[in-house]
Amino acid sequence: MANFIWYALLSVAAAIAIVGAVWIVRGYLNGTPPRISFFGPRAEPRLAVVDHANVDGRRRLVLVRRDNIEHLIMTGGPVDVVIETGIPSRPVMTPSDAIEATPPAQPPTLSAQPVYTRSPRTLGAATAGAADGTSG
Repeated sequence: MANFIWYALLSVAAAIAIVGAVWIVRGYLNGTPPRISFFGPRAEPRLAVVDHANVDGRRRLVLVRRDNIEHLIMTGGPVDVVIETGIPSRPVMTPSDAIEATPPAQPPTLSAQPVYTRSPRTLGAATAGAADGTSG
């Protein structure tokens, strides 16, 4: 009876070794690591730090992306502050995309309206209105 148990355990260990070797060789030939073939692919990250910049010695601006929405946060001061939230995420532009981007067909036209609509005052008009008691 002891010989039967010994051979049963030996055959189970050999079967486990063969299955493991096949699993590793299959992953190697497919180009996938063994972790992915056993556990499946890793989920896409929902949170990422897109960019950061130092404001001064203590404070830092951090651009954080969460579910394709970006948030601008200032950290390091007495209180962390959310400066802007709900910034839609822009797709990353590759150099080939920049070459393919076409400029607008026609430059924007400027309006011919004057910037200031009231007539300019003369030098004496400003002081005369103040002397009369009327505001100018």
